Amino acid sequence: MSTTIETSATSLLRFATAGSVDDGKSTLVGRLLHDSKSVLADQLEAVERVSLGRGQEAPDLALLTDGLRAEREQGITIDVAYRYFATPRRRFILADTPGHVQYTRNMVTGASTAELAVVLVDARNGVVEQTRRHAAVAALLRVPHVVLAVNKMDLVDYAEPVFAAIAEEFSAYAASLGVGDVLAVPISALAGDNVVEPSAHMDWYGGPTLLEHLETVPVGSDPSREPARFPVQYVIRPQTEEHPDYRGYAGQLASGVLRVGDAVTVLPSGLTTTVAGIDALGRESDIAWAPQSVTVRLADDLDISRGDLIAAGAAPVPTKDIEATVSHLNERPLRAGDKVLLKHTTRTVRALVKEISYRIDIDTLQRRSGAEGLNVNDIGHVKLRTAEPLALDGYTDNRRTGSFLLIDPADGTTLTAGMAGEAFEAVRGDDATDASEGEDWV
Repeated sequence: MSTTIETSATSLLRFATAGSVDDGKSTLVGRLLHDSKSVLADQLEAVERVSLGRGQEAPDLALLTDGLRAEREQGITIDVAYRYFATPRRRFILADTPGHVQYTRNMVTGASTAELAVVLVDARNGVVEQTRRHAAVAALLRVPHVVLAVNKMDLVDYAEPVFAAIAEEFSAYAASLGVGDVLAVPISALAGDNVVEPSAHMDWYGGPTLLEHLETVPVGSDPSREPARFPVQYVIRPQTEEHPDYRGYAGQLASGVLRVGDAVTVLPSGLTTTVAGIDALGRESDIAWAPQSVTVRLADDLDISRGDLIAAGAAPVPTKDIEATVSHLNERPLRAGDKVLLKHTTRTVRALVKEISYRIDIDTLQRRSGAEGLNVNDIGHVKLRTAEPLALDGYTDNRRTGSFLLIDPADGTTLTAGMAGEAFEAVRGDDATDASEGEDWV
């Protein structure tokens, strides 16, 4: 059964792309789609038509991803563009994220579920401030694999020393952030070198092309090595003649493996029981693994509702006091004393922002205490008090059950993305000061 679990987990790769303005990111994505035969004929014809109208002899492959009118007019990426494609070896979901500083929040959105990040740099400029910012966001979100795509090698005469210097500088910075797996690939998105096909101009490079790496990088983890976490989304009680006593709990397994007979704890109540049955796709099963959607039946009739967490193994301790690293996504600042809604898996509770402990300077990784609040694109550390206890894992241990959202209770807009615990092992200089305790919002 372990082989089946591993195959299911690695058949799909979610990855995000990021790069500074004019590094050629949209061209790279367009080249990847075009050369992997993932572009429909009518899409390519439309791109060719628009390119000819601009006086360009060759099709502008960046138009395959810059779908917004404002993006095409300005020649930049503004929103996160999702693309779905496949090769005989793997299926892909690509999140093409913007490069501008003011759209850093969009990269947070695109990379939050990614297992790999492609960070693009211009070979002429090397590692710049925005490159370090993108690497820091990838580290913050615990993206396990990072690819440094050194683009526009054709404009530096495909020089190996230029590539080697950039790769060394980036790898050292990524290592300081705790990113262990970094692969540097020299490419030319415009000419197609080392994107899908190996380059004839860089025989000094012996590594894989970008697509080869995407197809073969080991992604996903063995669910059997993770603690089982099952957020309850819906309670099923048919109460029909055929199923008079049926009581099932439906949802998606966030992590780990559940088996019939497993001892589990229901949180936040702390009640314990065992798994009596698992229903998947209308059939009974002895086992379920993340990220399957199933219905779980328990041996005892317990008071369980939407938002409860069924956990096997070492269960997190429910708490009302949460410390977390957050990325602020909204134009409205987040300030101490704000009353918000906190959404964790399938549970939403009221919460109070007790303290903005510090803001992280994403370029230097210095902590800046004394901040009155967090503005859009800011990354910082906060203390929260919830009206009801929540069972959060540390984000470093579990990306699914260690993350949450802060929501404006007035209009339901998303304010902040949160990750329980500290963000970076390498955050330097803790000069944050204690703030006064806030009152519960209950």
